[in-house]
Amino acid sequence: MPAPSTESLHAALATVNDPEIRKPITELGMVEAVDTTQDGHVQVTVLLTVAGCPMKDTITRDVTAAVSGVPGVTGVDVRLGVMSDEQRGALRNQLRGGQAEREIPFARPDSLTTVYAVASGKGGVGKSSVTVNLAVALAEEGLRVGVVDADIYGFSVPRMLGVTQPPTQVDDMILPPIAEPSGVKVISIGMFVPGNQPVVWRGPMLHRAIQQFLGDVYWGDLDVLLLDLPPGTGDIAISVAQLLPSSELIVVTTPQQAAAEVAERAGSIALQTHQRIAGVIENMSWLELPDGSRQELFGAGGGQTVVDSLSRATGAPVTLLGQVPLDMQLREGGDTGRPVVVAAPDSPAATALRGVARQLARRGRGLAGRKLGITPTLQR
Repeated sequence: MPAPSTESLHAALATVNDPEIRKPITELGMVEAVDTTQDGHVQVTVLLTVAGCPMKDTITRDVTAAVSGVPGVTGVDVRLGVMSDEQRGALRNQLRGGQAEREIPFARPDSLTTVYAVASGKGGVGKSSVTVNLAVALAEEGLRVGVVDADIYGFSVPRMLGVTQPPTQVDDMILPPIAEPSGVKVISIGMFVPGNQPVVWRGPMLHRAIQQFLGDVYWGDLDVLLLDLPPGTGDIAISVAQLLPSSELIVVTTPQQAAAEVAERAGSIALQTHQRIAGVIENMSWLELPDGSRQELFGAGGGQTVVDSLSRATGAPVTLLGQVPLDMQLREGGDTGRPVVVAAPDSPAATALRGVARQLARRGRGLAGRKLGITPTLQR
């Protein structure tokens, strides 16, 4: 059998994606050399973005598998190098598409990414669990999804998504870890602090952290970005409204009236920040008993109360997106890093959360209010 051609080898390498950037390694300039001997043995030199890249074993395995499938290849040797400063700079410029460094892509007038800030008036209502499961459910709908764990003091999203690897930093650009198998990209301050140490920051540092998560992280082309906000209406909620003025609020509450009153305050921040309210989610709505009946442990009607109040306050209809029942599997999924929409897709909580995700997914990426880059002319 003749030795494999250079074209066939490069075609095979073009099928290998960088596991963090999710683009072909040939397109990213990571393939430095491909050498072939007369007997069909191939040596591929791949340049990693940084030394000690956490995904180097994955790259080696994928390159070996792709090249081994080319007719005429008798063996594959993958050698790993590291990009030079100039090569990393070129890669950064390529990924940013010529945009200014530290620019927040989601704040651009031509951005097609829908941004949802998931808020709650108080802690303990399951806001992070809702965020994580919505992210995974939206990804299952075929959307490209990212999550910013904006709850700097109470970060929990990485554990809930089962993400353990740290982000890779290419100079001043951060590549977010990806939760598998959903493909959801995620960033959290918990990935940068050792152990379980607390974060003790004041307002300006909180604002800077959110700014970096949005501007310094390479998110790629997302359909949906979810931000898990801390409870209340403090610094981060204000920063998100300033940095992402087109973001929409999803308010999470529980059925009891005391929680609903606090949730109304969280939603009413939209009046001051001029954000749109995408809807309300009522969590822990009831417990389904073995006989099929429901026990409303925390009362009833809180979600609808918040919807009615916010509709009156904003002068626009606000939707009750869904009611999520109490479900032990939802809690277990958060602890094990397997969201309930994946671990138990037919459970009551998963069914409700997927229903909310389908509503959000149907909204799609619109052009309303965005510049189209065209200028009307008068036809004479």
